[in-house]
Amino acid sequence: MNALAISLQSYFTTFAHTQRDLSVNTIASYRDTWRMVLKHLTATLAIPADALDFDAVTATHVTGFLDHLEQERGNSSRTRNARLTAIRSVLGRALPDHPEHAATITQVLAIPPKRTIRPIIEFLTPQRSTYYWPHQTPLPGPGDATTPCWP
Repeated sequence: MNALAISLQSYFTTFAHTQRDLSVNTIASYRDTWRMVLKHLTATLAIPADALDFDAVTATHVTGFLDHLEQERGNSSRTRNARLTAIRSVLGRALPDHPEHAATITQVLAIPPKRTIRPIIEFLTPQRSTYYWPHQTPLPGPGDATTPCWP
């Protein structure tokens, strides 16, 4: 087994469960991300999966994978950022154990997340405000008829 395989195995078998206490769904998402990354790298580089090492996981290849997610698979930028977080998590854990690959790993860790567009709420009608905040009631204030105002 190479260094990448050992790092992936140790991350998913011990670190994610015991030290980070990640949920089962998060671990499954991270696992699926790495499965897609490895498939993408084997298809792009024409290297078998068991021969992939940290040298294949470069910033160029990871950004190519993230672009593949958005353009060919039709994923949103939020999904892209979630996949990038999974890649960063494993590589960030592997960095202290493999200083010989520090340059490659730090370049991948430096990939910024893509900015997402949030919908702008221009104004809220009373009906929409109860949709967003259903359990809040207006507090009585100085202009309220039920609140006494003393000089």
